[in-house]
Amino acid sequence: MVKKQKIIHSVGKRKEAVARVFVYPNGKGNIRINEKPLELWGTEVLRYRILEPIILARDAIDLNQYDIYVNVRGGGLSGQAEAIRLGIARALVELNRKLRKIFEEYDRYLLIRDPRRCEPHHSSGKGASSRGPRRHKQKSKR
Repeated sequence: MVKKQKIIHSVGKRKEAVARVFVYPNGKGNIRINEKPLELWGTEVLRYRILEPIILARDAIDLNQYDIYVNVRGGGLSGQAEAIRLGIARALVELNRKLRKIFEEYDRYLLIRDPRRCEPHHSSGKGASSRGPRRHKQKSKR
């Protein structure tokens, strides 16, 4: 009897971006983001950011046997790349538990969500909301 391998599903979030990552067994090593190949998505720097967990896991897992499909929505490209990176790292840890220690030593935010957010605008009564939450009108001493 052939052992049936299951599809691994994980989620990564960063700011407003949400990435759903699916890892399919018996694949050819393809990585697709919103139906596009990784090579056509984003900039080169963002692609390397996404590939970090895959490069770190190269020794522990033969990733040519798996296909990775990502559905990402919301936020900007940089937030989406971070969300994808988090989702892929979590999925790879499900495949091989030994990767958890490697990822934590390399970068803590490969496995946990980055909690930082933009500060909301404050109303000051002077229409300063368009300038941001902390910026004030410059004062001249002379």
